[in-house]
Amino acid sequence: MENVVLIVHLLLALALIGVVLLQRSEGGGLGMGGGGGGAVSGRTAATAMSKFTWILAVAFICTSLTLTIIAARNASNSSVTDRINLDGDATEQVPGLPETDGLLPPPVENSDTTTPLVPRAD
Repeated sequence: MENVVLIVHLLLALALIGVVLLQRSEGGGLGMGGGGGGAVSGRTAATAMSKFTWILAVAFICTSLTLTIIAARNASNSSVTDRINLDGDATEQVPGLPETDGLLPPPVENSDTTTPLVPRAD
């Protein structure tokens, strides 16, 4: 189900990009181009292209919300911290490095004995 909605979402995104790029520039957004009149002229009639753009935009938002709801349902029973292996079974130890619990990097050895980089409990 999620894959179908995702594919429809991607197709809607591509169609929306294409429709927006095909439209004629009305100008006025940045104060350049376009016809005269500005704020004096009334609201222009909606063209078929602008109506189609609105339909695609609403469909795109609906698929976005649907994907968000599906993702929330799939992740509601788990947490990122639940995926961390605290036993250390799945983590591989590189030969020659000190063993760690998999959560923290190995301690850094310092050649200067006056200022240790990592405080150690000796």
